[in-house]
Amino acid sequence: MSHRPYLLLAELTYQCPLHCPYCSNPAVYPGGTELTTTEWARVFREAAGLGVYHLGLSGGEPLLRADLPELVAAARAAGLYTNLITSGIGLSVKRAEELRVAGLDSAQLSYQSDDAGLADVIAGAKVHEKKLEVARIIREAGIAFSLNVVLHRANIERLPGIIALAESLGAMRLELANVQYYGWGFKNRFQLLPAREQAQAALKFALAAKKRLAETMEIFYVLPDYYEERPKPCMNGWGQRYLTVNPTGQVLPCPTASSIPGLRFDNAREHSLSWIWNESESFNRFRGTEWMPLPCKECPQREIDFGGCRCQAALLTGDAGVTDPVCTLSPKRGLIDEIIAGINQTTPTDTWAARMNPVRGRHQP
Repeated sequence: MSHRPYLLLAELTYQCPLHCPYCSNPAVYPGGTELTTTEWARVFREAAGLGVYHLGLSGGEPLLRADLPELVAAARAAGLYTNLITSGIGLSVKRAEELRVAGLDSAQLSYQSDDAGLADVIAGAKVHEKKLEVARIIREAGIAFSLNVVLHRANIERLPGIIALAESLGAMRLELANVQYYGWGFKNRFQLLPAREQAQAALKFALAAKKRLAETMEIFYVLPDYYEERPKPCMNGWGQRYLTVNPTGQVLPCPTASSIPGLRFDNAREHSLSWIWNESESFNRFRGTEWMPLPCKECPQREIDFGGCRCQAALLTGDAGVTDPVCTLSPKRGLIDEIIAGINQTTPTDTWAARMNPVRGRHQP
């Protein structure tokens, strides 16, 4: 086996109490019922057999699965490190203790802003105060605790307050992830993408905070793709390090791969993870460098960025097999430049929250 996965993202459900405009749920749901407790336990064992050691328990909102403690216990029995990726809504003191006893290693709690009013507007639900309580519950349960804040035009200028909030809550790690423009984020990109000067100011502040807080809190900052000159490697290389299993059992090379038209994804109910990882059409389609077009094929960075993001290429051009348009060497870079030009014609204070309602993310009906 030439490639070994290290991380499995288990999307346990598409249901969620929030309605964020950058929702990670797919814009179009696949058919099928959610995997059962027994089926997920088998997936975890097979993942461990492939070499996976880190498991992200995600959604939607994974706390809506009544069997979450059993799933954590099954993952622990398989030898996996477990990280709960959650909005926190539905986490009580009792539930946190059940998860700790089951073996949960860490929890990543999402926030929308440091300001309660803005946070609730972005989430589409009045939940900010509850999230503050959940942070305390996680800490007191003895579960390692980190924060994730998705940055965009409406909240990026609140970065000082967001970092201060993370400090006050005692987070060990803070992930500041600018919106990645797939799914619902892609639908709302013109409302969500910050102006260039906002993005530059935020990066400068984040780097200074990272240095200042190096001894107490790790800060991880993800730039907006559209302001890069070279694309990020797609999941550190398509089909090389990561795999996602969605609620209905489809196995994907990345969480947003279902947005690529014409690509078929095999199901964990029908095939083993080992077969899917090694033999399936979807995992082999963009693995390595043989599939690459020009200019990627002759680029000295082809085994560093692997041509960039396949989902981004598909969404922007209709063809997942072309160079990621983020790359300045791409023949399609003009698509990105046009979006950026349109965004920067407005002022940074003309925020998404003030000027229009985005298309909302949604839970599974």
